[in-house]
Amino acid sequence: MIISLAAPIDREALVKRHTVQLDSLSDTELLQVGNGEIAFGIDATGLQTFYGNTMSHWGWHSVPCPVEGGHAALKLTEFDFHGRKLPYRFSQDDQKELFSWMRENPHRMNLGRLRFLIKKNDGQFITPDDVKAIRQTLDLWNGIIESHYEIEGIPVHVETGVEPETGTLAVQVASPLIKSGRLQVEWAFPYGHPGKTGADWEKPDTHRTTVSKGKHRIDFVRQLDTTGYHAVWSWDGQATFDKTATHTFTLTPDNKSDTFRFTALYAQQKTSKLPTVKTAFQASKKHWSAFWQTGGAIDLSESRDTRWKELERRIVLSQYLLAVNEAGSLPPQESGLFNNGWNGKFHLEMHWWHGAHYALWGRWSMMDRSLGWYRDVLPKAKELAQSQGFTGARWPKMIGPDAEDSPSSTGPLLIWQQPHPIFYAKLEYRLNPTKETLEKWREIIQESAEFMVSFAFFDEAKQQYVLGPPIATVPENTNYVQSWNPTFELSYWRTGLRWAQAWRERLGLPRKQKWDDVIQKLAPLPEQDGVYLSQENMPDTYTKMNWEHPSLIGPGGMLPGDGTNSETVKRTVQKVWETWQWDRCWGWDFPMMAMAAARNGYPQMAVDALLHPSFKNAINKAGLSTGGPFPYFPTNGGILYAAALMAAGWDGAPNQPAPGFPNDGSWVVRSEGLVPAP
Repeated sequence: MIISLAAPIDREALVKRHTVQLDSLSDTELLQVGNGEIAFGIDATGLQTFYGNTMSHWGWHSVPCPVEGGHAALKLTEFDFHGRKLPYRFSQDDQKELFSWMRENPHRMNLGRLRFLIKKNDGQFITPDDVKAIRQTLDLWNGIIESHYEIEGIPVHVETGVEPETGTLAVQVASPLIKSGRLQVEWAFPYGHPGKTGADWEKPDTHRTTVSKGKHRIDFVRQLDTTGYHAVWSWDGQATFDKTATHTFTLTPDNKSDTFRFTALYAQQKTSKLPTVKTAFQASKKHWSAFWQTGGAIDLSESRDTRWKELERRIVLSQYLLAVNEAGSLPPQESGLFNNGWNGKFHLEMHWWHGAHYALWGRWSMMDRSLGWYRDVLPKAKELAQSQGFTGARWPKMIGPDAEDSPSSTGPLLIWQQPHPIFYAKLEYRLNPTKETLEKWREIIQESAEFMVSFAFFDEAKQQYVLGPPIATVPENTNYVQSWNPTFELSYWRTGLRWAQAWRERLGLPRKQKWDDVIQKLAPLPEQDGVYLSQENMPDTYTKMNWEHPSLIGPGGMLPGDGTNSETVKRTVQKVWETWQWDRCWGWDFPMMAMAAARNGYPQMAVDALLHPSFKNAINKAGLSTGGPFPYFPTNGGILYAAALMAAGWDGAPNQPAPGFPNDGSWVVRSEGLVPAP
C-alpha cells in the first residue's frame, strides 16, 4: 500500500545516500558549487585545472556592434496575419553579420579560471593523464566538494565550497607537493565570448586587469569594453604573488606547511572584507543543511520497485543543481551557470520548466528572485507588441537582460511563453493569497492577457477566434505560415485568460467582456478519431510528426485541462505514449509525459516516463541531463514539478496519498512539505 506519512522524514539520510562520487576526470561530469547567482564548475583536481567555468547572473559582456545603427539597422521580415503585415526579427540572408551580433550580444561571460599548477619530477606541468587514483565527492548536505587524487604517487586533498551570502569561493589544499614547492594556484581572466566556455583566451589586448596589492590580499579591477567587475584574492599564511602574463597571476605557498587556504571573490562592486576559509565552510554547511531541512522532501526508500533509488537520486540532485544554477536575479539559460548555451541568453518559454517547481516544493522565494525582471522589462514587451499592431505586452523567446528580442528563424514566432507570467502569479497567490500579491502582479497579468486577446483573430466564417498563422508551436517542427490552432496553445490561452479574469475579480474589478468573448469563442482543440492532434491541420500527428515535444498532452498534464474532454485526453495520452519517437524528444518531454499520465489515471506510465531508458532522458552521475544542449536543466526542473505533482496531487486529484504513483504496493511514497499543483 502506498503511504505518505506525517512522521518526519530523515532528511539527512535521504540526502546523504545520494552523495555524488566520481572517480575520473571529465568535462561532462563536473561538480559545481554556488549560491544561485554565481557558480563554479570544479573538475577532479578540486579547482578548474583542466575543465570548469565561472558564470553568474550578473556577468554579461557585449562586443561593439559591427554595423552602424545596431538593432535598429536590422531589416524586419513581414508575415501575413489575416491580411495584415506583421514585422518580425526573423533571419535575413543579407544581414548575417548583424543577425549574428544580435544573437550573440550581450552574452554571459566566464569571469575567470582558478587552477592548480603542479609540476612533476621532471619539471613539466601535469596533464589530465597525470591525475591518478581519483576519489571525488560532493557532500550535498554541506555543499562541500572533496577531491582526493595522486600525482606521481603523491597525495593531494582539496576541499572546495562557496560562502552563500557573497558567493566567495573557499579552497583548502593539503599535499606534500606544497612543501616541495611543486604546487601553485593560478588565477587567469579572459575576454568575453558567446561560445560554450564564455571565454576568449586569445585577445589579451582587448581588456584590462588592474592590480592592487595588500597584506594577504590582492584586488583586481576588470574592464572589458563596457563591462566592468571586481575580483579579490585572499589567503592564509605566507605566499608569493606573481604576474605571469597580461591577465594571469599565481600564488606560491611557502614551504613551511603542507596546507594552503585561500578565498576568491568575483563581484560587481569593490568588497572590503572576505570571509576566511573556515568561516565560508561553516556558512556553507549551515546554508545547505537548512536548505535540505526546509521545503519539500520525497522519500522512496521503502519501495519494492528496484528503480526507486534512481528516481530518488534524480529528485535530490535536481534540487541541488537548480539551487546552485537557477535561483538568481534573472531567468536562467538552459544550461544554467554550467556553460554558455544559446550564447548565455535565456528562453522565456523555458522559465516555467526551470522554476515553477519551486512553488510546489515550498521554495518560492528562489523563483521570486528572477520574477522582478518581468516588471523591469514590461515597457520593452509592450513596445514589441505595439510594433506589430497588438495591444498588451508580448514576451519574447530568446533574450538577455536587456530584453531585446533575438532574431531567429523560429523564436520571434513562438507564443506559448505568453501565459507563463499569469501561471507564476497563480502559483504565488496559492501560496500567499494577499492584497500585496494581487497588486504585485496586477499590471503583468493585465498586459499579458491583453496581448493574448489581441493576438486571437476572429474568423467571421467560422465565428471563432483562432491562433495563427503565423505561429511557431511548442514542437517548432512545422511550417510557421501553415500552422494554426495548436492544441497546447489553445488550452493555455483559455487557462491564462480564465485566471486573468479571476485576478481582476479578486482586485474588485469588473470582468473584461472581450476576454470572456475570446474564452467562449476560441476554436475547439483539434481532434481526429477520438484523439487530439498537435494542431488543426496536422492529420499525420501520430505517424510523421510524432517526434519533438508532444505538446498535445500538455493541456491534461502541465495545464489543468481547459477546453478538453477528459476521455479524449486519456486516449491522447495513451496514444502518445505508444507511438511517439522518444529518442527524438527533449529532456523535459519525459516529465511532461509523467504529469499527463498521472493526472489521467496512468500512474505506472507516469513512473515509467520519468525513468524512460531513452538517451534523451539520461541523467549522469553529477545529476546533469543529456536531453538537450548539454547540460539541459529544464529536465531537472520538470522532474521536480512532476514528482511533486505525483506525490502531493493536483486540484481535483483522487483523495488518496501520492495519487500519481502506482497503488499496487510497488511504490511506498513518503512526502512532506509539498504543495499540490493547480
